[in-house]
Amino acid sequence: MLRIYNTLTHSEQDFTPIKPGEVGLYTCGPTVYGRAHVGNLRMYVFEDVLKRSLTMLGYKVKHVMNITDVGHLVGDGDAGEDKVEGAAARLGRTAWDIAKDYEAMFVEDIAKMNILSPDFMPRATEHIKEQIELVQKLEEQGFTYQITDGIYFDVEKFAAYGKLSGQSLKDKLAGARVEENTEKHHPADFALWKFSPVDHKRQMEWESPWGTGFPGWHLECSAMARAYLGQPFDIHCGGVDHIAVHHENEIAQSEAAYHEPLANYWMHGEFLLMDNQKMSKSLGNLYVLPEVIERGFDPLALRLYFLSANYRQKLNFSWDALTSAQNTLKKLRQEMKWLARDGKANQGYLVDMKIALEADLNIPKALAVLHEVLRSDLSPVNKGATIIEMDEVFGLGLADWIGKTEETPKEVIQIADQRWQAKLDKDFAKADELRDTLAEAGWKMNDGKDGYELERL
Repeated sequence: MLRIYNTLTHSEQDFTPIKPGEVGLYTCGPTVYGRAHVGNLRMYVFEDVLKRSLTMLGYKVKHVMNITDVGHLVGDGDAGEDKVEGAAARLGRTAWDIAKDYEAMFVEDIAKMNILSPDFMPRATEHIKEQIELVQKLEEQGFTYQITDGIYFDVEKFAAYGKLSGQSLKDKLAGARVEENTEKHHPADFALWKFSPVDHKRQMEWESPWGTGFPGWHLECSAMARAYLGQPFDIHCGGVDHIAVHHENEIAQSEAAYHEPLANYWMHGEFLLMDNQKMSKSLGNLYVLPEVIERGFDPLALRLYFLSANYRQKLNFSWDALTSAQNTLKKLRQEMKWLARDGKANQGYLVDMKIALEADLNIPKALAVLHEVLRSDLSPVNKGATIIEMDEVFGLGLADWIGKTEETPKEVIQIADQRWQAKLDKDFAKADELRDTLAEAGWKMNDGKDGYELERL
């Protein structure tokens, strides 16, 4: 039985889908005003592993991930500029082109991380009709009010507000910043529909029953999740930073409108820290995938590093830690070349792995089972078949390395020959120096009685 931590109940629960054998999964996608950084990628890897694990455990998964291309303002207080329009202004391009280009970069990055594509990736701008209908539904039931800059949700009229974060409205009021919008009834009230500015025309705006404008950020997820998965659906995912505001507001507007839960289970991935500090532009410690690759790292080494900790634990990123993950990945690939395909997967090891997955996605323990398989006395074909099936969850592309031999670069062979000759000449200082040179190039020299073998580190 799969057990997962449900943020909604603040406890681990046995997972029971609405339809036996099927799972409706909604994951918050990118706001396409910039490239996803490595902290974002950790969350997307967690959600990918969740989907892969559900599949291994026998469920058919319908996965929806939204693309936020309008409505996400700079802060959580419904003030400031729209992130996509802001990026367009800074770069001197249209908001539509900015959104299109960064969406393409996102798709490229998740492909390099071997993250499976969602079944549906709807854009907020393509579902304005559904968002307007949701606001109308809320208006009919008395949950909205209008002020100068838009239509707002009145949180004090929704008795269950705060149940996801565990914060009461009193707590939220005590912790609120100085309120920029004094027209709001309560600081936690949030925009459903924002009016376009009177002093300039937005690039992205639509007509509505309340005037020309654009949807609030939270609205899109409620509207699109219901459109593609129905309401309620099974699992809603995102980062822990979404709990207190974005997901709290999704729940409020969806349940107020339709009087039933939006999702039955809420799962959240923890932060990725950079050298024990929170990632921020001001500290200059935000990295994107192309920068990681430029430093010589394989994107799948970054993926393996993310798998080294439980999704609900903070993970501290450092280049040394990523180097260690890359070395581990190289060793795994080296092991693969001795294995073969078309064998029979060992059910005992697969059961052990499934037990780890059922324990709230204990991926580090599942990886330990994979290493047990590598150390086992299974035949090369059965060992290969077992690892191929396990890697359907890990997503490390290990099947591509089974039986694969790598051509040794000529310069590496030349260094190895020089070292072998130095050993024959008993010039051990030179031999040690050349051994270190080989290691820096990513190769290890195994000496034998009559010669040597080269091995990838």
